[in-house]
Amino acid sequence: MPRHCPWPECPDHLPRSTPYRFRLHAEYADRRGRRITRFRCSTCRRTFSHRTFAASYYLKRPELLVPVAAGLVAGSAHRQIARSLGCAPSTVTRLSARLGRHALLLQALALDALRGGVREAFASDHFETFEFSQDLPFGVWTAAGRDSWFVYGLDPTPHGRSGRRTPAQEQRIRRRPRRATRGGYEGSFLRGLDILLPLVPSGRPLRLACDGKEDYPRAVCRHREAARVRLEIYPNPKRGPRGSPRSAEALARDEALFAVDQLHALLRHSIANHKRETIAFGRRLNAIMERLFLALIWRNFVKGRSERRPDRTTPAMRLGLADNPWTWRIVLSRRLFFSHANLPPVWMEIYRRDWITPVLPANTRHRLRHAA
Repeated sequence: MPRHCPWPECPDHLPRSTPYRFRLHAEYADRRGRRITRFRCSTCRRTFSHRTFAASYYLKRPELLVPVAAGLVAGSAHRQIARSLGCAPSTVTRLSARLGRHALLLQALALDALRGGVREAFASDHFETFEFSQDLPFGVWTAAGRDSWFVYGLDPTPHGRSGRRTPAQEQRIRRRPRRATRGGYEGSFLRGLDILLPLVPSGRPLRLACDGKEDYPRAVCRHREAARVRLEIYPNPKRGPRGSPRSAEALARDEALFAVDQLHALLRHSIANHKRETIAFGRRLNAIMERLFLALIWRNFVKGRSERRPDRTTPAMRLGLADNPWTWRIVLSRRLFFSHANLPPVWMEIYRRDWITPVLPANTRHRLRHAA
């Protein structure tokens, strides 16, 4: 039964404490013989069916949504998934964007449910990857709970190419259009603090472990609630030869940042365009972030904390967001509405695909009227 009107223009679109008023409009069978129930909103008088509230709304092949989600987090490319499912690669590309938007909204709803109730310490670091080519690197701010391993958020950070560059590479980089850095690592860390601070109960400090990047302390000093942040800095120590014993500093650093280091290793293992020495770079930052948000939901709700040990407890279960490990059918069991989620500004740009890749001439925005 519908709990609100699906049309954004309707006054009853946002959920309310009073019961939603609607009436049965029609029932019919589709071409596959399945029964469809249609309702009429008592406020705006527009009609809708029960499929309007499904994650597969407006899809010609809704059965592809679950296997495509499973294939994307398993490291398969779009053409490989299309070949195994018997569809076009462009279909998988469009479904990947839809799944990424759904995962972003689900993560925002999870953060709203955790607001003011997280008491664990956090670990934070930037995950380095590439956009279009090695000339366009960018980092992704990631934060995970040190006890639950729950991934709380992502934030992109475009920056210039580092390391040695040949004269030909320098000329090629100069010819490329400039990208908006949005404050670099410092701005990304600031936006990350805006995500984490509302999760901590008022009056309690935010304990956040990070490595020795100089941008992080500067970002904390600039934040309006800097007094609430307890930044624990663990510089990356020099490592000896492979197999040599780790120093006390290395042991302390690895223990404090284990949750986020494990997440980065999992992303490089599970997603082809983030593997070391790969040529499968993601072409657009928006598409890369959508796939990362899908992997984030998989890590938080679907995947158990450990596959080597008999522990199927998920990070979401550790925080009380779920009672059992979710399946992809549970993740995609209902449609999530953009107007019902409280999105950070950068997540809003990613959802609407406004964070473009200047080196590519075509950057499609998400501007659908009925599929907000």
